Amino acid sequence: MSAKENAAVGQLFELLEARYALRVLWALKDGHPQTFRLLQDSIGSITPNTLNTRIKELRAAGLMGHGSEGYTVTAMGTDLLKRLNDMQAFAGKWAVSQVKAAGMVKKK
Repeated sequence: MSAKENAAVGQLFELLEARYALRVLWALKDGHPQTFRLLQDSIGSITPNTLNTRIKELRAAGLMGHGSEGYTVTAMGTDLLKRLNDMQAFAGKWAVSQVKAAGMVKKK
């Protein structure tokens, strides 16, 4: 991987590592526009200030937009979510392995 590619990955990770950034995008993955309030309810314990900050950052990054019906992911955001979709299947497998591992530790 080139230095430019490494830098781009680093910038993307920095954006997505911000608290709730991935959750904001994930809440929009079904493609339906959401109002600020609905988005906040979809995410859970996020404060309005944090949500506002994440929205600004994700919009500036071109991953999210706002239309007359609410917030949506852009084509670039949809592409990212497609690439992250495998994470859902992996998370299920990982969670099962964690339960099994915890059970093995208790038996020892």
